[in-house]
Amino acid sequence: MSKWFKTVDGGLDVAVRLTPSAASDAIDGLVEDAAGIVRLKARVRAVPEKSKANRALEVLIAKRLRLPKSTIRVISGETSRNKIVRIGGDPKDLAAAAAALVEIP
Repeated sequence: MSKWFKTVDGGLDVAVRLTPSAASDAIDGLVEDAAGIVRLKARVRAVPEKSKANRALEVLIAKRLRLPKSTIRVISGETSRNKIVRIGGDPKDLAAAAAALVEIP
């Protein structure tokens, strides 16, 4: 599987496949789509209305990485299940921490 995140100036971009209106908030590892794109698979209880699911995704990632919510934001795919989430900070430190998102807590 190819990389599901990439370092950018000032942070890390993470490809995410989000399932809203789920029974619980969780990160379920990695998933590869038909085009061969690998994404972080996440689900949230929030509904996909008025960006509630996107905000819940940001909170979920922030909790898992133990970062402030303000450093995480959806930058692409606002109305799609496939999103790009930007995590602000030192790219080298974040790249090392990204593996923690797919590990069992």
